[in-house]
Amino acid sequence: MIKLSQCMIVKNEEKNIKKALGWAKPVAYEQIVVDTGSTDKTVELAERMGAKVYHFKWIDDFATAKNYAIDQATGNWIAFLDADEYFTPEDAAKLISRLENIESKKNSKKQTTILNMPWVQLDDNSKVTSIGEQTRVFRNIKEIRYVGKIHEQISVYGDIKRIDDISIMHTGYADTEYKEKGKAERNIKMLRAELAGKPNDLKIKAYLADSLSSRIVLDEKPNTEDLAEADVIFDEVIKNGEEVPAFMREKAYRYLLWRIWDNPEKSEDCEQLCRLAYSEFPENIGFSFQYAAMLNKAGMHAEAMEILNKTEDLPMSPSCNTMSIPSKTVYGAAERIGQQLLAAQGLGDVNGIIKYASALLALDKTRQNILSPYIHTMLKNDASYDEVLGKLGDIYNIGSPNDLLLIARAAKSCGALEFARLVMAIAQEII
Repeated sequence: MIKLSQCMIVKNEEKNIKKALGWAKPVAYEQIVVDTGSTDKTVELAERMGAKVYHFKWIDDFATAKNYAIDQATGNWIAFLDADEYFTPEDAAKLISRLENIESKKNSKKQTTILNMPWVQLDDNSKVTSIGEQTRVFRNIKEIRYVGKIHEQISVYGDIKRIDDISIMHTGYADTEYKEKGKAERNIKMLRAELAGKPNDLKIKAYLADSLSSRIVLDEKPNTEDLAEADVIFDEVIKNGEEVPAFMREKAYRYLLWRIWDNPEKSEDCEQLCRLAYSEFPENIGFSFQYAAMLNKAGMHAEAMEILNKTEDLPMSPSCNTMSIPSKTVYGAAERIGQQLLAAQGLGDVNGIIKYASALLALDKTRQNILSPYIHTMLKNDASYDEVLGKLGDIYNIGSPNDLLLIARAAKSCGALEFARLVMAIAQEII
């Protein structure tokens, strides 16, 4: 019932082509590769894997090239993933099952034509850096084609169905991949050409700023002209960009916050920008963290805690750098707990301090800046030495001299000298 045509356009993708075709091999009715001028072994490898290879002269127009690939497809559904995108084997099988279910309801009034699903960005170590949404699977009908020379999009026709449990994995924005392919340079050139004909098109300008920010991130010494241009455009996107896609407005906030976060002269602007970003995108974990951090700085600890508590049920990586470069947007449990700890300290919540400090130390028990006030708080609230050691035993190996040394150093740094001597004595007995 399902004839899935896998389509892609490629150029010099010999590193990716095997994986790009491999995921679909067990499920695709046909595999169509349109080459736009490869000089490596991409074509040879694709043909060896059984794909139908076509050649298309590159004319700086992604939509035209992709539509040419669609024109070659004979299946009733199309999966149009790039060479640096793939489904896991489990999700590929699940996709066919989902399409079969859709086809079984084909005679219903509401006919699904397009699938929208999570788009997972992976770094060079295959770790998730962000999650968005993309349309890559759709019916093979004449009404659905790509539009736009760059940052091309599917023309919407019929009913779009959101799929939450099948994800597109994407490696193309990993740093080394981006440098090798020169995507930022290519996109900047194409967008400037497109902008020459539409100088007031804020959507095109936003995409240009996004490509400029990518080049900024990759350059060891960013071009000041790039910085200034991206600053101006993204500021305009925030203030006047209602027609700009939501994901691009998110990027604008993220970039501008990155630019001013550590500038003490911009603290008021940063606080306002955090508030606007959180107000517009309350489900964005990063904006929640940044706004909570600003509230903590301002002494508004109860408000910060309320925001942070709302993120506790959302999936996060164990740890990452909250204030990192714009391309890194996944926020970790360590960042959230750290802000919760600051809020608890500001509120004088002893139980909260112990709870969040324990959680942070469970992630990294070497953090002396957390362990020291943790010990101080427990002793200050009349916990006995045995009680403190018992609590620390949930995190540290009290039978390990190395762990005991960590505890003793932290105790000494917070002024708990007698407790530090006790811990050192226990360590000496073990040795």
